[in-house]
Amino acid sequence: MNKIKYILLLSLLIPLSLLASANKDAKECISYTKNGNQVIFKSKDGAKLSLTINSGSVVKIWFDPTGKLTRKNESFAVVNESLEDVGEINVDEQAACYEIYTSKLRIRLNKDPMQLQIFDKWQKLIFSDFKEIGHVSDSTSKKAYKVLRKDEQFFGLGEKTGPLNRRGRDYKMWNSDKPCYSTSEDPLYKSIPFFMSSYRYGIFLDNTYKTEFKFGTESDEYYSFEAPDGEFIYYFIFGKDYKEIQEQYISLTGKPIMPPKWALGFSQCRGLYTKEAQALEIAAEFRKRQIPCDIIYQDIGWTQGLQDFNWRKGNYTNPKAMLETLNKQGFKMILSQDPVVSQATKEQWEEADRLGYFAKDVRTGKSYDMPWPWGGNCGVVDFTLPEVADWWGELQQKPLDDGVRGFWTDMGEPAWSNEEDLDRLNMKHHLGMHAEIHNVYGLIWDKVVKEQFEKRNPNKRVFQMTRAAYAGLQRYTFGWTGDSGNGNDVLEGWGQMANQVAMGISAGLGGIPFWTTDISGYCGDITDYPAMAELYIRWMQFGVFNPLSRAHHEGDNAAEPWMFGEVAEQNSKAAIELKYQLFPYLYTYARKAHDTGLPITRGLFMEYPNDEEATKINDQFLFGEELLIAPVLKKGERVKRVYLPEGEWIDFNDKQTVYLGGQTIAYKAPLNVIPIFVKKGSIIPQMPIMQYIHEKKDFPVFVDIFPNYEGESTSFELYEDEGENQDYLKDIFSKTKFTCSTLDNGYSTEIVSTDNGFKQSDKRNIVLKYHLETKPKNILVNGKAVKNVKADNIAKNIDLDFKSVQWSWNDVTKECWVKIPDERGTVNISVN
Repeated sequence: MNKIKYILLLSLLIPLSLLASANKDAKECISYTKNGNQVIFKSKDGAKLSLTINSGSVVKIWFDPTGKLTRKNESFAVVNESLEDVGEINVDEQAACYEIYTSKLRIRLNKDPMQLQIFDKWQKLIFSDFKEIGHVSDSTSKKAYKVLRKDEQFFGLGEKTGPLNRRGRDYKMWNSDKPCYSTSEDPLYKSIPFFMSSYRYGIFLDNTYKTEFKFGTESDEYYSFEAPDGEFIYYFIFGKDYKEIQEQYISLTGKPIMPPKWALGFSQCRGLYTKEAQALEIAAEFRKRQIPCDIIYQDIGWTQGLQDFNWRKGNYTNPKAMLETLNKQGFKMILSQDPVVSQATKEQWEEADRLGYFAKDVRTGKSYDMPWPWGGNCGVVDFTLPEVADWWGELQQKPLDDGVRGFWTDMGEPAWSNEEDLDRLNMKHHLGMHAEIHNVYGLIWDKVVKEQFEKRNPNKRVFQMTRAAYAGLQRYTFGWTGDSGNGNDVLEGWGQMANQVAMGISAGLGGIPFWTTDISGYCGDITDYPAMAELYIRWMQFGVFNPLSRAHHEGDNAAEPWMFGEVAEQNSKAAIELKYQLFPYLYTYARKAHDTGLPITRGLFMEYPNDEEATKINDQFLFGEELLIAPVLKKGERVKRVYLPEGEWIDFNDKQTVYLGGQTIAYKAPLNVIPIFVKKGSIIPQMPIMQYIHEKKDFPVFVDIFPNYEGESTSFELYEDEGENQDYLKDIFSKTKFTCSTLDNGYSTEIVSTDNGFKQSDKRNIVLKYHLETKPKNILVNGKAVKNVKADNIAKNIDLDFKSVQWSWNDVTKECWVKIPDERGTVNISVN
């Protein structure tokens, strides 16, 4: 009788179609085999569960109901499974279970019923199959059910709408072109099936089909993830915190490439940026108005035919001369490319068709006929075919030889809009049917673009920004969040803008540290620019803290700062100038992102995982570790409620007002103010405003020092390199470490410079800007007294005097400046 009750209960928990696989025989483990660091457990019905110990904290789990454990394609995402030498793996067989011990984990597989459980080394249960249905299958589909704790939270899955905490929601992985997507729409452009739990583990489901994740929507006792087909392989990643988990995910899937320095400046775009005269006019206007800008984009209409990479006749009369002019003004041009060839581009289409370079229609054996939003019906280039790479690389090199600096790869879902259209599943690629290749199509395209760029432009960094991709995209490309904004009423795009904050944070969790929103929102006709000004200002004030910052809008809707009126132009200019001033800080974190995979734009929960309130925040973020940004995201809001985590936080706008953390404050934020806070005990390097990155090689470094508490220190190591070549991969760079210790009678600062094959400048000054309450009595540099000068004297001669050591005090700003020529060595400064 009890058994009948149990089966009835179980039927309520899982779909009837899967219940058949939950019988006793299928769930009893009867034996195991061992091969190096892999242990394969066999159940009575022949199903197998493979556990590969990749490191002391990473386990590859592979469930195969057929028992074959063979895969059709190697992983598109994972490039490194040998994370560390784990030594000999021993399996301890007991009466009721098998156990495997690593340096950090205790892995238990209960025999009957077969159930996987993972504990930390202190015997705390971290991760567990839900009862006996940890892994079930039905035909080709497989599904995993895992125990859900009452207080468990989930973060990740890459660019997804909605709140950062995924609990209580369902998500699909199916790259989808969703113009003007809502604040809850799913799926979107990218598929990154990696998430992290508040119970200190992450899961990466390495399956490229249309996978689904259900975080407690089926039951409050379990959550699940599933795949309709393909190998059911997932990685369990244990870490002491979210950062350690993400670093290990990056170790599996590869380090992010570093963008060229100029990519971290400001960029401007428009759907109909497709003309030579227009590009020159826009560029000249930026320089005339002294609004910093590095990149002018050209959208898909730049090309004569889709996609022949020839300049459109009539729109461009002398592209090389245009690009030379832009280059002299400090601008770089980025072009759009689509992954298709239009039938109207007859010569190229016939060539690709003859060579077999298009995906095939499995029903006819001919090139698949794909509808496209422009250019007519197209052939879908099969980038999974190795021969295609050089063919495409030769084509895209044509504008690069003219002076173009990179590409944004658009429509790689591959579009056109209805992503639920079943007809496209008849596409056959070299590596498989479209159901398997769909989610990695954009990734493989980006791989070709990047590798071909590097092959034909040796030692240059690629600029490539993509819309559609899969896990591992960070090895090849950067990202943007697609067609945001309100297409029905552009003035009501506030909700879409606000959700971009959480989307950007989540993009970083998916291994995309370099990303941008479309500043202004891509969607909607702008018919009343004064009415749009407030939304534009607030989008800009948020957008400049995207690592890549691009203003973009659909069609011929202009989105340049001066279009929205004088106030909008002034406030936008100030925001962009702040981005450039913070460039040394941002670029240092760009290097950290390359080394660790950690995002630059971080949710508060990542740095403050034990702060219950911080885990609820979706509308603020940390820019690096030291700066907290709380953009204004509501229409008419002039007082922003800001949550400050533990510690003390200083208003970065006035550098003086101090707030105690652990509380929500009301912060005045008129249109010209971005709520920015710096944590006490921080060092922030900055540079003078430039009109573009690389405008000046020799420039002073201003180092804002917000001293720590007495008896404590703070430090920051500034990273610099050439900025456009790939020497960073050889660790050719310079570093300058600033350490400030707070003493009972003042402050002691040490500057340690290390040049490893690179030196930024032979003539520049370093200016330490101490933010203090009272004027110091004296300053010593390397034991020698320093001359005190008037407050404005240092600023006046900063680019002229590279010999003298000076200090000044400003009683209004409460800043003590110490100017030191940067002679690359070790310098000790005493402030008493």
